[in-house]
Amino acid sequence: MNADEGQTSGKSPNGQAPQNNASLQCLAQYTKDFSFENPNAPRSLQPQQQPPNISVQVNVNAKPLAQGDVEVELLIEGKAGEAPNLLFAFELVYGGVFRLTNIPEDSMHPIIMIECPRLLFPFGRQIIADAVRQGGFPPLFIDPIDFAGLYRQRVAEMAAQGQQSPTA
Repeated sequence: MNADEGQTSGKSPNGQAPQNNASLQCLAQYTKDFSFENPNAPRSLQPQQQPPNISVQVNVNAKPLAQGDVEVELLIEGKAGEAPNLLFAFELVYGGVFRLTNIPEDSMHPIIMIECPRLLFPFGRQIIADAVRQGGFPPLFIDPIDFAGLYRQRVAEMAAQGQQSPTA
């Protein structure tokens, strides 16, 4: 048996150096801020004549950290009902720290604002569903979010305001 057998030389089978593969790593994820309000309990827990009007807003923010890492914040706010008959309201800021490696510069911003929140969303959605259930209501399962559409909308709004489209 040859001593070099089973070891790699750092070259691909065709003798060329391997290409640097792009990667996206989630280094951490966490609840940064959370609020759930049930201001009219126990009256709000009584059976309702009609299903409540439920509204949910989603936003994404990002900021650079040291060593090329990025913190992405997923903001989810919502409420059921209207004042003075508000059933519940919630506000969640769910964050994650991401490391992007070997990503082309022109792809960085879309990945940060689309793929990173897409990875965070199921966890934020579960936190809200659990809190609503613990508040005495059926769990609220927020529909999946089209983060690509949200990103396109944000870029279009920036263009309409005459701001430069972000690239990083």
